[in-house]
Amino acid sequence: LGDDGDITVKGLQAVKKAEHVYLEAYTSILPGLDRESLAAAYGVPEIIEADRELVESGCEEMLERAKKIGRVLSSCWRSSLRDDSHGPVAAAQQRDIPVKVIHNASVMNAVASCGLQLYRFGETVSIPFWLDGWRPDSWYEKIAKNKKAGLHTLCLLDIKVKEQSVENLMRGKKIYEPARFMTVAQALEQLREVEKNRKEGVAGDEAMVMGLARLGRDDQVIRAGPCKEVADMDFGGPLHSLVICADELHELEI
Repeated sequence: LGDDGDITVKGLQAVKKAEHVYLEAYTSILPGLDRESLAAAYGVPEIIEADRELVESGCEEMLERAKKIGRVLSSCWRSSLRDDSHGPVAAAQQRDIPVKVIHNASVMNAVASCGLQLYRFGETVSIPFWLDGWRPDSWYEKIAKNKKAGLHTLCLLDIKVKEQSVENLMRGKKIYEPARFMTVAQALEQLREVEKNRKEGVAGDEAMVMGLARLGRDDQVIRAGPCKEVADMDFGGPLHSLVICADELHELEI
């Protein structure tokens, strides 16, 4: 969740027993914490990066090793079965490779640090960076649906790691763009722009929202306020998340 100390006891035991340890570095990472430091902290010789190429290629290398050796661990910074995590699990099961899931600390439960009740959260959404000619906003509809049901929305903000420009991708050059991490301010900018067109009251100036940064770390930041005010707040370095609050808060949440 926040640093190398957030691993569970069961997870650490599995890391130490594994012949090969892969760390998913595509959908979530911890800035400032490298694989070498993690390997030293966990007492293992090496941690292999499972980057976007490895994940999207079907994790062939990982699966072949698991089939031959039997003790290969794929670890991640977040919930063990979220987003792309299902892919390697399903692929292993199709090849009759035994799979054991060890659950992990995640923003999905750590978001309760903001003071809102977990059972009052609706569907979680991901907000991607907009690009020229590509401005998806389907996530707005889900936030609006949660609002109408009196539920809060956790918004997971985009990260871009080992991304290639269209030009380099077309030319087959493995040259990667600098890493980018969406901030609370950037997410609210996109959200408020959609609000101008939709006008469903999701992100009006006075709508209550919460910005969260670096959850689980000593320097974590959680700030709440009207949308127009939080949009101007500085939350520091990554990773950031955003919560769109329900229109009415429970008395224990006020």
